[in-house]
Amino acid sequence: MGRISDGLMSKLVATAIAAVATAAAAVVASAEPPPGAAACSGCHPVSPRVTSPVPRIAGIDRAAIVRAMQDFRSGQRAATVMDRIAKGFTDDEIQAIAAWFATQK
Repeated sequence: MGRISDGLMSKLVATAIAAVATAAAAVVASAEPPPGAAACSGCHPVSPRVTSPVPRIAGIDRAAIVRAMQDFRSGQRAATVMDRIAKGFTDDEIQAIAAWFATQK
């Protein structure tokens, strides 16, 4: 069997570390919702078995949630209440909430 070059070994180790860090972040993120996220379940169903006109956001791509919240906040996306709710969150809070919901199933 051939020897792995130092450059390839470094890339493999970096990839493994990144994978472990991502998995750990997902576990931490799914453990407890960030401030503000718990209120979302008042309208957005948690269970995939619930039928609602309000979309389920658990498992949605983080970037899509961030974009939607920013569009609600700026008025670019029509809303009944989400425009007012989104204005109550900072960019950092939106990022944290989106990251948490993206890890939920």
